[in-house]
Amino acid sequence: MKFIGRNAQLKKLNKAVSYTTKHECVQTVLIYGRRRVGKSELVKHLIKTANIPSIYYECKQVSEASNVQGICNIIAEKFNLPKLGYKTIEEVLEFIFHKACKENMILVLDEYSYLRENIKGIDSIIQSLIDKYRESAKITFIILGSFVEIMKNLLEHSNPLYGRVDFSINLKPMDYFEASQFYPSFSYEDKIKLYSVFGGIPYYNRLIDDSISVEENILELLVSSEARLENEVSMYLNAEISKITNANEVFGALAKGYSKYKDILEQSHVSSSPTLVDVLEKLIKMDVVEKRTPINDENNKRKASYHISDPLSAFYYRYIFRYDSQRKIMNSKSFFDKYIKEDFETIFVPHYFEDICKQYLIRKNMNGEFTPILEKIGKYYYDLPSEHKNGEFDIVTLDENGYVFYEVKFRKEKIAAVVVRDEILQVKATGMKCYKYVFISKSPVLLDGIEEHVSVITLEELWQ
Repeated sequence: MKFIGRNAQLKKLNKAVSYTTKHECVQTVLIYGRRRVGKSELVKHLIKTANIPSIYYECKQVSEASNVQGICNIIAEKFNLPKLGYKTIEEVLEFIFHKACKENMILVLDEYSYLRENIKGIDSIIQSLIDKYRESAKITFIILGSFVEIMKNLLEHSNPLYGRVDFSINLKPMDYFEASQFYPSFSYEDKIKLYSVFGGIPYYNRLIDDSISVEENILELLVSSEARLENEVSMYLNAEISKITNANEVFGALAKGYSKYKDILEQSHVSSSPTLVDVLEKLIKMDVVEKRTPINDENNKRKASYHISDPLSAFYYRYIFRYDSQRKIMNSKSFFDKYIKEDFETIFVPHYFEDICKQYLIRKNMNGEFTPILEKIGKYYYDLPSEHKNGEFDIVTLDENGYVFYEVKFRKEKIAAVVVRDEILQVKATGMKCYKYVFISKSPVLLDGIEEHVSVITLEELWQ
C-alpha cells in the first residue's frame, strides 16, 4: 500500500536516525496523536526506508511477563537468536540498548500507555537506560501512544522522562491537500465534499472507493446498516471518555450549530457549567473540538466559540446519531435523501469549505508564498452599537499592511457584481480597514464595475 504525505514528519525522523548514526548516541522520540491518525504507519514507513536493524513492538494490555515475552520473540526472530529468557522489561530493554552499542538500531514501543498500566515505574526504568547509554548506544528510540493526555504527561517536569525526549511529534490529521492524495481521481468539488466527511484521518481516507460517487461512498461507509465506519466515532470516544453521556450532549449541541458557551450549556443538558468546561477541555485535548477567538479580540472569553474540528464526528452527530432511530428502519438511500442530502449540500459542506480555505491560506503562508507574510488568520468580531448589531466575519487575515477580508462561497450560481459590492459595503460599515478583498468560490465571480482591490481564488487554485 502506497504511503501518502507526512513529508515534514519523515524528514524529522530521518534526521534523528542520521544523528544517532553519526554521533553514536541515543535519540529519544515521542510521537502521540489521536487514534487512526497514522502514527504506526509513519514509523513503519521510516523503518522500511531506513534500512537498518529495527525492533517494532506494539504493547498490549497484558502482564509485564507477556509483553516481555512478545519483545523477546521479535528479537530472537530478527537477529536469528535462540529463545531469550528475560523476565522483566528492564532486562530485555537493557539487552537491546547494549546491542545498539555495536550496531545502529531503531527501537519502537507502540501504544506505550499499555505498558504504563501494568508495569510500575516503567518511565523511571527507561529514564535510567537512556542516561546509562546516552553516549554509547547508537539507537533511535521511538515511543508512540494514542492516549494524548497520558503521552503529554511524559514531557512534564515531574515525569522521570523529562529532559530525556530529544523531540516530540504531535501528529495531527492531514490537511485537505494531503488528504485528497488518497482520492486523486475525484473532481475538486468532490474532493471538498469527501474532506468535509472523512477529514484528514488516513485510515478513513484509505477506505474511499474512487470507482463510485461521493454519495455512494458515504452510504457504504457511514449510513448503511453495519457500515464500516458506523460505530467509529462512538468507539473512539468511549475509549477516551468515561462519561460519554456528557460528550454526546455537547457534540449534539455543537452539531446543530450552537457554538457559544452559553448556548451549548443551555442546549446540551449538561448538569453544570464546571462539567461543561471539563468536557470541552477534554474534547479539545483529543483534537476533535477546537476553541476559536476573534483575531481582533483574542482574550475576550465571551467572544470565544467552539466547533467540531473532526469532520467525521460532525457528520456522525449531525445526521447518524441524531436520526439513528429513523435510519434503522429506512433504506439507506431514502434516509440520505430525507435527512442528509439538502442540508449536506447547502450547510454542512459550505461550513467545512471555510476550514479548507483557511488551511489553503496557512499552507501558502507556511510555504512562503505570501508577501507580506500573514501574521494572523481567523474570525473578526465587529460591534455596531448605533444599529444594535454585532457579528463576525469568518475569514480575515492580518499582515503588516493591514486586514484582508475573505468571502467563501460554495454555490452553484455565479456571484454577481452586486453581491460583491454589497459584501464590501458591509465590511466597510463595520469600520474594519481592509486593503484587499478576496473571494474564494466554486462558481465564477463577476467583478464588473468593482473599483476596490478584489481578487478571486477558484477551486482549482486550492490544489496548485
